[in-house]
Amino acid sequence: MSKARNALGRYGEDLAVRWLTRTGMTILERNWRCGRSGEIDIVARDGGSLVVCEVKTRRVGAYEHPMAAISPRRAERLRSLAERWIHAHGGAPPGGVRIDLVGVLLPRRGAPTVEHVRGVS
Repeated sequence: MSKARNALGRYGEDLAVRWLTRTGMTILERNWRCGRSGEIDIVARDGGSLVVCEVKTRRVGAYEHPMAAISPRRAERLRSLAERWIHAHGGAPPGGVRIDLVGVLLPRRGAPTVEHVRGVS
């Protein structure tokens, strides 16, 4: 991944963390890696639920809107990663597990737009 693309993704994740924190979530971990299986962008707690967040950042006019980024295959990978995170951290919370998507859209001018969809998978 190029440095510019990596920086764009990091910026989007920073905005997502601020958004999620303002909505009352507690951030537990960022960029959790599970060997070659992949990475969870953000792991958070929302009340009694564990939330696995996928963050997608796009510039306005890019290939696809960030909210279109969760394909069935990607959702399955996120479910698998969530199971591995739970196993590595002592089991599922009483409120269950949810997978959310945070889309960050960066216009050419002005403030970014953050969209949060709960329970995408």
